[in-house]
Amino acid sequence: MIDIKQLRDQPDLVRASQRARGEDDSVVDAILAADERRRSAIAGFESVRAEQKASGKGLGPIMGKIKAAKTSGEDTSALQAEADELKAKGAALAAEVKRLDAAQGEAQAELDRLLRTVGNVIEPGVPTGGEDDYVVLDEVGTARDFAAEGFEPRDHLELAEGLGALDMERGAKVSGSRFYFLTGIGAQLELALLNMAVAQATAAGFTLMITPALVSRDVMAGAGFIDSHEEEVYHLPADDLFLTGTSEVALAGYHSGEIIDLADGPRRYAGWSTCFRREAGSYGKDTRGIIRVHQFNKLEMFVYCDPADAAAEHERLLAWEREMLAKVELPYRVIDTAAGDLGGPAARKLDCEAWVPTQGRYRELTSTSNCTTYQARRLGTRFKDGDGRTQVAATLNGTLATTRWLVAILENHQQPDGSVRVPEALRPFLGKDVLTPRR
Repeated sequence: MIDIKQLRDQPDLVRASQRARGEDDSVVDAILAADERRRSAIAGFESVRAEQKASGKGLGPIMGKIKAAKTSGEDTSALQAEADELKAKGAALAAEVKRLDAAQGEAQAELDRLLRTVGNVIEPGVPTGGEDDYVVLDEVGTARDFAAEGFEPRDHLELAEGLGALDMERGAKVSGSRFYFLTGIGAQLELALLNMAVAQATAAGFTLMITPALVSRDVMAGAGFIDSHEEEVYHLPADDLFLTGTSEVALAGYHSGEIIDLADGPRRYAGWSTCFRREAGSYGKDTRGIIRVHQFNKLEMFVYCDPADAAAEHERLLAWEREMLAKVELPYRVIDTAAGDLGGPAARKLDCEAWVPTQGRYRELTSTSNCTTYQARRLGTRFKDGDGRTQVAATLNGTLATTRWLVAILENHQQPDGSVRVPEALRPFLGKDVLTPRR
């Protein structure tokens, strides 16, 4: 969630962020009001609790006097009346403390609920608007002119079926629509791609992780994935566990509730996982092939760092993604994603989109997000700064390779006979220079 102190000190900044996202900015006033109720409830609770303690301390001496008076045969009626009055007052104060404690808890719960409806405060310069309002930052490479080469390009499904690399029909038979089998050279190609990504990540100092596919509700919510999009994730109600759509979720929870050591710089992890997405709301979109599917594999970079280093780390993640795209020799562009398409946790998101010849457009292959302190604040991940003070860490993530990359690789490197040239950097991991159609 966002920093409540930032919201108190800079409410207009948060309002502007909400408007840029296309969200209701009146929630800022609701949060400020809830925060005031919470603080008032805390002050009232502490005041009455102090009075209760003082009253309790006064009862002890009187009870001592009553005991002494009884021992000496003196009249204790006045003392007893005073004691009874203090007891009654104590009981009333105890009831009030209980009421104020409940009110404090209710105010805190309402404040937390409202805070969870607010997306991360966007970084300066993020484009305003929705999915189509991105800004192109760079274009790399040139799309092939297949007409000049004298043949019509096949799409990735036709190519993959010809290579014996993909079986969509049996995937649907076994599991339903948007499922598939990678077969033979298709499975080898995906593993080669992911292993090349692993080699790059580990050479750059990332720790390789194979992450759990199932996480708890607390971790899924902490990572910011079920605030308003729970219908998009697979849920196991009997266990209240969620299938993750990215290893980002599990890696965000990896250091939850911890104070981590960042004295030597950012902690970088590369998570290999099978990812699951319901693709709610995508009916009729990308139904052919493996552009948009319910299950795929991915290598995801995830970083914990000092918030002061987050913007520079974001650029590093983008550079590593671009390095991978260069290795597979794809024309691509980099876009600055608009605020309304960021998702809740991201303050800024940069996507790399590769050219898909048969679609005549760019499609997302990588995405890197700076989530600043949004996830770590929810999950309680902190670090000690140079002065020894405990601070909330920043988290970032970025894609290094996924199953979808096969679409762009097959289509961009196809030959007239249906074969596919293997990018040079990928050849040592696959053991082939060319993928040849079955006869």
